[in-house]
Amino acid sequence: MLTWKDVIKFAVNGNPTPDNRVEKTENEWRKLLTPDQFRITRLKGTERPHSGDLCSTYDEGKYNCVCCDTPLFDSTIKFSSGTGWPSFTQPIAENAIKYEKDDSFGMVRVEVMCNTCDAHLGHVFPDGPEPSGLRYCINSESMILDKEALNDN
Repeated sequence: MLTWKDVIKFAVNGNPTPDNRVEKTENEWRKLLTPDQFRITRLKGTERPHSGDLCSTYDEGKYNCVCCDTPLFDSTIKFSSGTGWPSFTQPIAENAIKYEKDDSFGMVRVEVMCNTCDAHLGHVFPDGPEPSGLRYCINSESMILDKEALNDN
């Protein structure tokens, strides 16, 4: 189980190696994604709180990267944080997420990205529920819910 100490270690010392890499040009991403998905995942944008379709969805399945379809989070570790964005306590695998220090907007945070394609997902904070204490605050537009993934187990 990842902890805040692990997150900081990855952000400072380097991230785990992903299972594979997906790289595309900006034009290729623009053709694959909606304008909002592109703005959020490729330009490090965000959606307004409580505006994303996945914020209040608690269906079973895997939450995959909208850009490359890499599984990122499982529905069993999603929780209601009251922040207005889907929140999770752990990634589906230690190497699914990439971490970087983000000092934009006059604050220091830890940005989370898909480790396979570098899509911006959101941020992680040390104020989540036990046992990890983590809150991955993720944009709905950066993920798709794969309900079929339940049959893959």
